[in-house]
Parts: sequence; structure tokens; C-alpha cells
Amino acid sequence: MRAAYTEESITVYQAYDPAIAAPAVAAQRFVAPFKRDRMTWIKPSFLWMMYRCGYATKPGQTRVLAIDLTREGFAWALAHACLSHPGRDGDQESWKERLRRSPVRVQWDPERGPRHNALPYRSIQVGLSGRAVDHYLDDWTVAITDITDRVRDLHTALRDRRDVTGLLPLERPYPLPEDLAQAIGATTS
Repeated sequence: MRAAYTEESITVYQAYDPAIAAPAVAAQRFVAPFKRDRMTWIKPSFLWMMYRCGYATKPGQTRVLAIDLTREGFAWALAHACLSHPGRDGDQESWKERLRRSPVRVQWDPERGPRHNALPYRSIQVGLSGRAVDHYLDDWTVAITDITDRVRDLHTALRDRRDVTGLLPLERPYPLPEDLAQAIGATTS
């Protein structure tokens, strides 16, 4: 897993309609009309978010937010997660029970390059529901920054076939304890 992070926080990304994004940025918390009762997916990979939202061009995803979370909160989320799909060697019934009880889902998808090409490693997406959403909104969020202009500059640079290296956030392997990495299907290298 790769991410932009500091000693205290990790940056995740989400894309929303302006009706949700603007109040969140103003309050530095997700507030109405954001709905607590829905699963919300956070993505530590900037480029996977760009793939998902089409560089802020898809309906309902025209504002891209960088959310800084406490690393302790992110660790809690991963420790309370269940993989979205059962492991190849796992017990199907145990997985179904864990999935039913878990407030967090983890899904792995191919990481993407700036032009949406699949890369040879995977990117994590973390789905929060129930008490995990409450923690996300009330306890873990350190800062919310609207990065839509940066996203649009990057998209323009790509269309103009310019080098975009300096426009991308620095993401590096995120340190995870071995037992937690195993539990969520991550590699530690």
C-alpha cells in the first residue's frame, strides 16, 4: 500500500458534488448534506481517485478533497476491516460472519498511472460504515483541502502531453505491522 503521510496523519481522497464538498471544506468536517448512514469509501491513492472520478469530470464527483486523517484512526479502520471478497484459502462462512459484523471493508484494485493505465501493484480502498463513519467524521479528520484546481491543472497537463511528475503527490509505501498487513491482504514490501 502506498500513501502520502506524515508522522501524525495519512492523506486519503474522495470526490463529491459541490453541495457536499463546499460545506465540508468550510467546516473542516463532513456535515450535512453528507449522510452518516451510508458507506463512504476513502482512497489513499491519488491516481486511483483520479481514475475513479475522471479527474473531477464525472457527475457527482466534480470536487476532489484531500482528507488528512490521524494515523491512529486509519489503523483502527484497518484493524476493524474485512476484505470485500473472501480469500482463496479462507473459510467462506467465517468470512461472511466477519463481513456482516465489520464496520470497514477493504478492497484491492490495480493501481493506476496518470493516464489510467493499470500498474503492476494494487491500491487499497477502504469503505467505512456505521461506527467507522462516526469516528471518521468526529475523531479522525485533521484537515480537509479542496484540491480540485490542482486536479484540473494535472488533467490539462496530461491532455497537453506535458510531464506531470511535479504535479503528483509523493506517495510511498505505508508502514503496516505484519499481522495487520496479513489481515487485510497487503504486502509489506
